[in-house]
Amino acid sequence: MSTAHAYYPSAPMPITMPQKPGYYPTPAHHGYGRVSVSPPQAESVTTSGGASYEPSATSSSYAGSASEYDSSGTNTGVDLLDYMGDRLHGAFDPVPLDRSLAKQAQTSGELNAKHRELLELQALAQRRLAGARANFADGMRAAKEVQKDLQWTQKRVDALNERAARKYPAEYKSAQNRYPAPVDY
Repeated sequence: MSTAHAYYPSAPMPITMPQKPGYYPTPAHHGYGRVSVSPPQAESVTTSGGASYEPSATSSSYAGSASEYDSSGTNTGVDLLDYMGDRLHGAFDPVPLDRSLAKQAQTSGELNAKHRELLELQALAQRRLAGARANFADGMRAAKEVQKDLQWTQKRVDALNERAARKYPAEYKSAQNRYPAPVDY
């Protein structure tokens, strides 16, 4: 009693992968880059002995015909470039890269704004420094003029005191005792 079990289908069944336009160009030369699935061997098992190959159990023989295994230019194969492109597209998540690029652009914009603000503040500080230097120069000129005026006034006061001391010595001495001169430090 021999029971035959077919483990594999007898006809070749290609795997067709969905294709997305725009990823990778399909090679147009003689079907290179395509892989077709070879048909598995039909095997029948008998209960009385080992495995036996019965061509009658399948519709095609082991050698098969050339039309069954032809992989040139038909849609029966898998395009490796599309397949790998789809796998890479599925494995690569561009969202973190997009977020980092957006963050980098935002940070660059903020840095440029701060740089412009610093340049404006530097220009303002330079204008204020120039104004302060001009004010300081004016103040120094005014101080020198005041110093000259004070020196002239001091000479006039000394000359008046000397003349008063010569002309009225007794009154000058009593006034000097009554109102002593300030002590210079």
